[in-house]
Amino acid sequence: MCTVTYLPLGEGVVITSNRDEKTTRARAIPPTEYKVGNSTLVYPKDPKAGGSWIALNENGSMAVLLNGGWRKHKPEAAYGRSRGLVFLDIVSGADMVVAFYDYDLRDIEPFTLVIYGKGRLSEARWDGTEKHVRDLPVDEPQIWSSVTLYDAEMRQQRERWFEEWRVNHRRPTVNEIRDFHHSAGEGSSDCGLVINRDDHMKTVSVTSIHMTAKSGTMKYHDLLDNAEHSFSFSLVN
Repeated sequence: MCTVTYLPLGEGVVITSNRDEKTTRARAIPPTEYKVGNSTLVYPKDPKAGGSWIALNENGSMAVLLNGGWRKHKPEAAYGRSRGLVFLDIVSGADMVVAFYDYDLRDIEPFTLVIYGKGRLSEARWDGTEKHVRDLPVDEPQIWSSVTLYDAEMRQQRERWFEEWRVNHRRPTVNEIRDFHHSAGEGSSDCGLVINRDDHMKTVSVTSIHMTAKSGTMKYHDLLDNAEHSFSFSLVN
């Protein structure tokens, strides 16, 4: 939930997420199918609270969660609900952007959502006080880095790495963007896309969702035990 890219492909689009977490946190459960409300979702599950950070909805939409809004914040002692559970509430909606607008986010820690569905790419932020939504061009690649772990200089450096990668990959594939998420960063353990900060904070997984007009495929790589999982299903449009 800390580094996200969006990439239009020759067929469909792909969203990829690197999850950075404290090494003391329990490992996520690999992605499988769940029923949430009236929706069928595919997502990896955080066993601590039961939430997630990336999900695919059978209705042809998908979303990713990043911690933090516009800037790094000082966490409160407690919040009303975990962001991972709020995330699942929102992505189970018929329209994720509408669900974000309608959700009561008082007493919820700041977060950012990247949402794609029905040919629309949106960025939705909760800064702890206000909601902010903007639509982005669906034909342009994008990269986000969590403001809680990466300062402005680090985020700009990562944007440069992404731009350099794009110059050398004019017709990218799912495997190539996944390779970028595994290797970009000039070997930096603090700022690279796969981090290891004193064995306290690490990139623990790389997850991608490739969506076409008829199907969605989630690929999940658990970096801690080097296990790969894949889950595909047909979309209901």
